[in-house]
Amino acid sequence: MAKSLKKQAKEILKQAEERGVSQNYFFATTFQRYQVQLQIMEDLQTAITEHGMTVTKEYVKGRENLVANPAIAEYNRTATAANSTVSTLINIMKQLTDDAKEGGKLNDLIASLNDE
Repeated sequence: MAKSLKKQAKEILKQAEERGVSQNYFFATTFQRYQVQLQIMEDLQTAITEHGMTVTKEYVKGRENLVANPAIAEYNRTATAANSTVSTLINIMKQLTDDAKEGGKLNDLIASLNDE
């Protein structure tokens, strides 16, 4: 699965290069964030697989209780964030591509921000 994700990431970068957005600050930082989120999800999936869907929680007096693996909730939160991040990536690519077709006003703004 990891190789497939890396292959897909390369394809996204290739498409971004073809559209001329791969060096854009907003695209680059958002894409990097997305890759981190995918790595977090992969690590959480490993923890879930290793420890199972439930884990034992020990209370102060030594009593044990079976609870849902906390990694599941974190996985779900990270997946939601990753879905939002990928939507942002798509919007950035679309906006920058559309802007380039319309004369580049957004690109001029971004260039001025990058010059600081």
